[in-house]
Order: sequence, then C-alpha cells, then structure tokens
Amino acid sequence: MHKFKELLVWKKAVEISVKLYSLTKNFPDNEKFGLVSQINRCGVSIACNIAEGAGRNNKKEFRNFLGIANGSAYELETLLIIGKEINYIKGKDLENFTIEVDEIQKMLFSLMKSLEL
Repeated sequence: MHKFKELLVWKKAVEISVKLYSLTKNFPDNEKFGLVSQINRCGVSIACNIAEGAGRNNKKEFRNFLGIANGSAYELETLLIIGKEINYIKGKDLENFTIEVDEIQKMLFSLMKSLEL
C-alpha cells in the first residue's frame, strides 16, 4: 500500500531507535530487563508499526497501526521522563529526545489525518 521506507516519519522513528540504544547502554545493569528493555522496545515499536501498517490492505488498517505507533511514542516519552526522574537520563538528553518524539507524534497525527475516510 505505502512504501514505508520513503516515509519521513518512519526514517525518524528508526533514527530515534538507534539513539535510544546508545542512550540506554549506560544505564545500570539491573535495569537491563526493566527500563532499558522497555525504552528500546518502545522506540522499535514506533518504526515497526509504521512499517506493518504500510503493508496492510487499506487506509483504515494503516491508520490503526499509525495509532499504535503514536501510542508507543507517548509511552516512550513517559519512560524517558521516568529515566530522568531517577537520574539515569540528563535533563538536556531528555529535552532533545522530547523534541524528537514530539516531532514524530505530530508527523504521525498528520499522516493519520490524511488517511481519514
């Protein structure tokens, strides 16, 4: 249906996923299966749901997967705030990631609006 690799929002989602892995590699070892795993899975989930939705049969299905991706973006933002609150993430890093996540959220919303029936 859509060529997901051409979507700027998908590219940005992949980009933030890679950055998240770099960010979380310095978290304490005891967070490996907790916050680290959740943060990384959220980032990956955004890009994967965009891709999966693009491969679906119609606009309605694609829009649904974009909604799931958007939910993952909000979850990611929450996890990053928690990471900052427990001093695993620096304030400037949180600010930079928040800007990127906000941009992805806006792009997802615009894409979803363009797919309305």
